[in-house]
Amino acid sequence: MPMLEDQIRQIMADETARLHAAPDLAERVMRSSRRKTRRGRIAAVAASLAVLATGPLYLATAPGAMQTPAVSETPEPPPIDDTPPAASDPPSFGDLGDGRAFGNVRVGYLPDGLQWSHRSADYGDAYTTSWNFDGDEHGPYCVQIYVYENDAVQELDDQLQVHRDEGEGEEVTIGDRTGYAVVQAVGEDGMKGTPTLYLNMGERRWAAIMFSPVYVKEFSGPEAVDRELRKIAAGLTADD
Repeated sequence: MPMLEDQIRQIMADETARLHAAPDLAERVMRSSRRKTRRGRIAAVAASLAVLATGPLYLATAPGAMQTPAVSETPEPPPIDDTPPAASDPPSFGDLGDGRAFGNVRVGYLPDGLQWSHRSADYGDAYTTSWNFDGDEHGPYCVQIYVYENDAVQELDDQLQVHRDEGEGEEVTIGDRTGYAVVQAVGEDGMKGTPTLYLNMGERRWAAIMFSPVYVKEFSGPEAVDRELRKIAAGLTADD
């Protein structure tokens, strides 16, 4: 039965030719998994190579009997979950009472009507907390203070240099200390930004005092906001 065997081989060759992975499959799988760990990337490549290397599976009857090709296609690799992992909460200072003493600083003055937000973050050389109207940790902030120390000061120096290079903000003096005042994140459409006063507290320590754009509306204008920022800066002292 040479003719029949030749026909079977031809059918098998045709089936094999039709079953192939898309030429860009490995690239697409890798592109979808760039955010994953090294193990995840290796698994993604392995899955794509398995499709490229595996052809159709053939089942044969006993020798001498007429063979009928039975094709079982390799299943598609499972979809890759490209959802970024949920960010874990940063370490906090715990219960700060009224929030006026945190890390290595103490806040001497805050505008009336503010309560500690029960939110804080402690990254070691950089840490922060904030205050709002009702003390709700899920509510928006009114005033936030971010402190940079030691190695983190370099990051702030770079940020301030960008403001200076762009002609944004101005140098200020608070008592015998220096600082820099700027409105950050002003939109191209003129949308209000975040008034910020950076204070050099000495000993490789700076503080950034910020008013939220919403809280700014509680004041009569930029001059009133600037006065309040300066009062907070004047009352901010080292507590170490």
